[in-house]
Amino acid sequence: MKSAMRAAENFAPAGTAVAGVAKHGRGIVHETFLVTLDGGNGRFILQRLNSRVFPDPAALMKNMEHVCRHLRERLGAASGEIAREWRVVRLLPARDNTLFFRDRQGAFWRALSFIDGAVPLEQVKNSADAREAGRALGIFHWLVSDINPAALRVALPGFHDVAQYLQHYDAVQAMDTGGGGESFCRRFIGARRQWAPVLENGLRAGRLQVRVIHGDAKINNVMVSSETGRAVSMIDLDTVMAGPVHFDIGDCLRSCCNTGSEEEEDPSQVRFDLDRCWAALSGYVEAAHRFLTDADYDFFFAAVRRIPFELGLRFYTDYLEGDVYFKVQHPGQNLARALVQFKLTESIEAQEREIRKLIKECRARYGPGRSR
Repeated sequence: MKSAMRAAENFAPAGTAVAGVAKHGRGIVHETFLVTLDGGNGRFILQRLNSRVFPDPAALMKNMEHVCRHLRERLGAASGEIAREWRVVRLLPARDNTLFFRDRQGAFWRALSFIDGAVPLEQVKNSADAREAGRALGIFHWLVSDINPAALRVALPGFHDVAQYLQHYDAVQAMDTGGGGESFCRRFIGARRQWAPVLENGLRAGRLQVRVIHGDAKINNVMVSSETGRAVSMIDLDTVMAGPVHFDIGDCLRSCCNTGSEEEEDPSQVRFDLDRCWAALSGYVEAAHRFLTDADYDFFFAAVRRIPFELGLRFYTDYLEGDVYFKVQHPGQNLARALVQFKLTESIEAQEREIRKLIKECRARYGPGRSR
């Protein structure tokens, strides 16, 4: 905690003392703290970046700066409820006016504004919550839809590259066949690996477009108003990148339609909920329909199925490698996380017909050329 205090002092405004630093949030990549300033001068978020995951912190911060500036400009020119309600996080400079601070141990720290009056959507309790998660992603995609994807640096090489994840998995898996959950995971991956690059194949065929995406569109990166429950922001912009919006759509639906939890210890409790799926999908396309094409809708189901498979593959590989990427609180946690995502994928596959019907209904209401 001493290192966090020293870092916080480097971001505190001149003449302002740091009153306290406390652990904050449930992130499993960076270490996050809430900093309170003395004399009622406010709060801000402090993070120690995981440089093993993000080897180029400067590129990460440049991307965030570019996207946040664009979001503020777009909102400044907009009108209506989105312009009134939507909030954009600000990057706070260190005392040397750089975007991050590097301590004596070589760790990189950054500071972000705290969004007052809003909380992360940690759990979807009903369809209204799911709709807000989808609506938030649709608003974000619409706001960044006019950014040239080539303007963003590659801050996280290979992110969402399922072929690379499969290659890494092959390299680290043990020679024995494993047992229990491990055996299930190996069979599950083996049965789906040829299908997995479906979105990349769509890009290569020219059916899908490269756009600016969030890259980590799970529900707890959606901020909702403490009073109204309406989405007001999307945070954690570390992974903003060029790619098909389907990576985000799949991640949003994966996280908000699971009737269990991300950390569910009993995989039998995991199920993909169709009511939440409809709420999230309709919320998304109502906000994002302006730029979606017919081909985009064609790949919606593939996105819903692909992303939990991809995440399960990453969790399982990290478990085999000794938990070097995702933070864990106990041995076997990344294996349990993998089982949750694979069981969710199974539930999605079992309900393919029903999910495609929901996608068809969204397309009929909001698709290209439809009246609204």
